Amino acid sequence: MRKDIISNGGKTVIGMVHCKPLPTTVGFNGDYQEIIDIAVEDAKTLEKAGVDGIIVENMGDTPFSALLNKAQLAALSVAAYAVKEAVKIPVGVDAAFNDCESGFAIAGMIGADFVRVPVFVDRVLFTDGVIEPCAKKCMEYRKSLGLENIKILADIQVKHAHMILPGITIEQSAKDAAANGADAIIVTGSQVGEETPIEMIDRVKKVVNIPVIAGSGVNDTNIKDQLNIADGAIIGSGFKVNGKIENPISYELTKKVMDALRM
Repeated sequence: MRKDIISNGGKTVIGMVHCKPLPTTVGFNGDYQEIIDIAVEDAKTLEKAGVDGIIVENMGDTPFSALLNKAQLAALSVAAYAVKEAVKIPVGVDAAFNDCESGFAIAGMIGADFVRVPVFVDRVLFTDGVIEPCAKKCMEYRKSLGLENIKILADIQVKHAHMILPGITIEQSAKDAAANGADAIIVTGSQVGEETPIEMIDRVKKVVNIPVIAGSGVNDTNIKDQLNIADGAIIGSGFKVNGKIENPISYELTKKVMDALRM
């Protein structure tokens, strides 16, 4: 990853490129080129507004599955490559709800800097069933591809899912993620747009030495408070009009958030 985009105290802001629904998903409208064009447009807007990095994700593919199918993998690969070619800031990949193998395969081919892994050490229930933790598979696959330079941003107790064992504390999940090779930890609210509780970020910061990222609900009114504790933020819906995922990235909203951080 170039120049420690994710580091302790770095105050990094990563913007999400939410791809339009990919082929074979219920929302796909038949326009293959539009997927690429809108992803590139959003990426350029994020870069122009001053974010530090980008994650390309198949967020439009609701209802979500844990893994990509072949058509989705092809489409996300092409979209991510187009984004990587269009911007100069670091780019990462988030594939399906927890497809770390596809994420690393894409990242390796396009020269990405990091992958996001939503279910790294927890066992969770979501709309498509139970997802098992993938830390062992993730670390071994990264090594087998010779991609140890690509960083792992691991969610803990991820949004849109329910812990199978709710008695496991956020601190324990954080310790497990760090012990199993995560390069940074992502803490979120329970759903898109919901502010990550500052108290939860603080609890995680106290038990790990790796960077901790606020993964939801960051906006111009709370970004300074969030990043007084967190080392970075991942922002998607907060850069879109009315917080709607299907809307394009707004330059004005993104610039407003970035200016609020730097004031």
